Amino acid sequence: MISQSAPGPERMGGKTAGALVFGTSGAVLVVELVSLRLLAPYLGLTLETSTLVIGIALAAIAAGAWVGGRAADGDDPRRLLAPLLAVSGVVVSLMPFVVRGAGELTGPGVFLVGALAIFVPGSLLSAVSPIVAKLRLTDLSETGSVVGGLSGTGTLGAIAGTVLTGFVFVTAFPVSVVLVGLGVLLVLASLVLGLWGRGLRRAGLPVALLVPGALGAVWGPGSCDAETVYHCAQVVPDEDRATGRLLVLDGVRHSYVDLADPTHLEFDYVAALASVTATQFPPTEPLTAYHLGGGGLTLPRHLAQVRPGTRSVVSEIDRGVLEIDVESLELQTGPDLEVRVEDGRLGVRSMAASSQDLVVGDAFGGVTIPWHLTTREAVSDVRRVLAPGGVYAANLIDFGPMDFVRAELATLRAEFDHVVLAAETETIAKEPGSGGNLVAVASDSPVDSAAFVDAMVERGLGWEAIEGAELDTWIGDAMVLTDDHAPVDQLLTLSPPQAEAP
Repeated sequence: MISQSAPGPERMGGKTAGALVFGTSGAVLVVELVSLRLLAPYLGLTLETSTLVIGIALAAIAAGAWVGGRAADGDDPRRLLAPLLAVSGVVVSLMPFVVRGAGELTGPGVFLVGALAIFVPGSLLSAVSPIVAKLRLTDLSETGSVVGGLSGTGTLGAIAGTVLTGFVFVTAFPVSVVLVGLGVLLVLASLVLGLWGRGLRRAGLPVALLVPGALGAVWGPGSCDAETVYHCAQVVPDEDRATGRLLVLDGVRHSYVDLADPTHLEFDYVAALASVTATQFPPTEPLTAYHLGGGGLTLPRHLAQVRPGTRSVVSEIDRGVLEIDVESLELQTGPDLEVRVEDGRLGVRSMAASSQDLVVGDAFGGVTIPWHLTTREAVSDVRRVLAPGGVYAANLIDFGPMDFVRAELATLRAEFDHVVLAAETETIAKEPGSGGNLVAVASDSPVDSAAFVDAMVERGLGWEAIEGAELDTWIGDAMVLTDDHAPVDQLLTLSPPQAEAP
């Protein structure tokens, strides 16, 4: 016969129990989401990276729940709570220094360090819930309500951690501040619980260990000039060109701007895009241009200089990048240059039909184009925006077999009558180790590919262009990307050679 009452340790109050479960569950989600931003400069913000981080966090939650449940059946689970929070707080506060240091030393090898940095605090914090349940459960007749209530409270905490991180913490504070601040809160909570659990004698150790985490976050490796909502951003002066500035986002060279000479085009792909405009439209004629992605706004500045009166509209999703453009890259907006902080897909949808001579595709997260800008539906919207004779020119990145670029070219070909691909000769030939930036040109009017190549040669590019049957052979049986199926991250081949991604 089973007794309806179960003796155990001192019962924990309902409000204290709820606060602990709510806070620790939320902390796990804060760590998970912020980890993506720590790892992005070294692994990229790809679907695979996000999937692995989520998987590690879920594994940590499962392991913590299992181990915490076993530990809760010990003699006095009260003494476990303070150490769990203290160790978690110290590890979380050290994350910016440790992960960025590993990233600078090992590159992609940072994932192993990052995995541990997520798993250790995630599992320790997840062990709190079953321990709290044991401390609350003194009568077996209340099992359902106690366990169910704590489970619901933990879920609400996880939701709060997710929402606050995405909408408040990352927007208002640098990643280092978020993690060190969370670590401090966890250690303080451990001190309070130490008083209740009579285990405060060693409290000085976790407090002392917060110091290296805080110092490392401020002066450690991999620091940013600015942490925007989406990127770790740096502006690097060019040692060989006094007025040259390089915009680096998450470790990738995104834009180069000459503060004194907007006509200077450092990156080959930008020179190729400029060659498109030079050959597809009458010289010096002002254009209406729409740009998907801003970065340093090198091409809009160039067009304003060589084609006075050109009106450019830019959709840039990251307000922080725009602030860097203004503060560090001397961007001046006005009637002829409008920058909208918005997602590119929504931006192109808002443009009037047949309103633009030129649309430039230049939006990247790391070296990956956001998948929803690559699909036939997105390309159809671009085609709708173009005026008769208008041109869509897109910067693409791929390596190896070029599976992604071939699919994107197949998608463009499904919507436009004329498509041209330009890149270095070895990239077109898909030679081993080749790849990087390619430029696709699409229009319903014929593209003067010979003049396009000549313009690139004049700019010092050793690029070639293919079209027609040759391009058809190059594309092969590649899939057409759609909103229903666009596995961009899986098609893309990443390789060590440096690509320039705005």
